[in-house]
Amino acid sequence: MSSDKPVHHAVYDTYADWETGYATAHLARAGHEIRTVGRSTRPVRSVGGLSVLPDLALDDVRPQDSALLILPGADLWDTSDDLAPFARKAREFLDAGVPVAAICGATAGLAREGLLDDRDHTSAVSFYLAATGYAGGERYADADAVTDRGLITAGPTEPVAFAREVLGLLGVHQGEVLDAWYRLFHDSDLQAYAVLEKAGAL
Repeated sequence: MSSDKPVHHAVYDTYADWETGYATAHLARAGHEIRTVGRSTRPVRSVGGLSVLPDLALDDVRPQDSALLILPGADLWDTSDDLAPFARKAREFLDAGVPVAAICGATAGLAREGLLDDRDHTSAVSFYLAATGYAGGERYADADAVTDRGLITAGPTEPVAFAREVLGLLGVHQGEVLDAWYRLFHDSDLQAYAVLEKAGAL
């Protein structure tokens, strides 16, 4: 299932390049255009040393032109306020009914923005988010990934579960096929391969 609207993937210095790779690769394979978004269109460098030239600047991204905003973790989420504009953009998306997917440090950025106060969510560990001073501690779930009212959250060790939620939310895979996709890439379950092959989902 492809979409006429692109998926927007935020990129900034120190972003964790391993956290969103499963999601973007399989979205692209399913026909979704992936567009990278920086604070500006100047190059950024991931924590893994990859240099990325953003397709467009954050101020030029409008929710109505997007299928999803993906926010990866980054050291900068916890060491400065440089990425706060991305959390504010996430609020703009959610207010417009357009989904957001945040993993690792990006969940702390959303907590500071107040976006996790009234949604079920997860992250690395509960006390990591508690340190932000947010008011959503009672909604924290010890889970690999959580989706609630258009917002996906996951911790840094769960890139496959994060992708599972993204693929399900955008309708790339559903039901048995989505479960098989997760079992293949998370558990190396060879029986899941047969399910995906039969469904033409490889």
